[in-house]
Amino acid sequence: MHRITKAGRPGSVGNTVIASVTVVALCSGVWLVRSGTESHPPPQPSAAQSGTGSAARQSVPALRHSPPERIRIPSIGVDAPLMGLGLTPQGSLDVPPAEQKNLAGWYEAGTTPGERGTAIVAGHVDNTEGPAVFYGLGALRKGSAIEVARRDGGTAHFTVDAVEVYDARDFPDDKVYGAAPRPELRVITCGGGYSRTTGYQGNVVVFAHLTGGG
Repeated sequence: MHRITKAGRPGSVGNTVIASVTVVALCSGVWLVRSGTESHPPPQPSAAQSGTGSAARQSVPALRHSPPERIRIPSIGVDAPLMGLGLTPQGSLDVPPAEQKNLAGWYEAGTTPGERGTAIVAGHVDNTEGPAVFYGLGALRKGSAIEVARRDGGTAHFTVDAVEVYDARDFPDDKVYGAAPRPELRVITCGGGYSRTTGYQGNVVVFAHLTGGG
């Protein structure tokens, strides 16, 4: 699970740092075992989609604080509500209910999508019934659009900089969750190798930055 500490000034809900990452609750892969489709796992990003290239890309001014309500990723057919995610008693990031396959969550003690900093969205890749909200995340490509509808009635528009997959043992915490000087978004699900005994062995991570909204 995600173990989280907050960075920045005291009381801030801006940038977050997540110090220990193993998304156990998102990554069981029970459906693959039950359906006998282990040879057909979710799509994984290619090497061509890696590398953020953030230094060469400019983002628009940050939006004010407003909780997100929905995430849309048109190129892979995602259109899902967002629930707030807190911490478990063990200090790990909670996850959306697995039985609600078209539901994602955001870390509500951190940055809201569109604010300056790194906003975090996570969702299941599958559940016992089949593919879930972020099953197709690994097929996303650089330049793709992500839209986050906000409670203030506006929409934060993000452009994908990279899509990468990491083994859980080598997850780059600082790169994924570290503080950002501009509005950025990370969308995370499970991926990488798959084992019947342990489930998915890593995570697919989408890196994106704000390019419009209001």
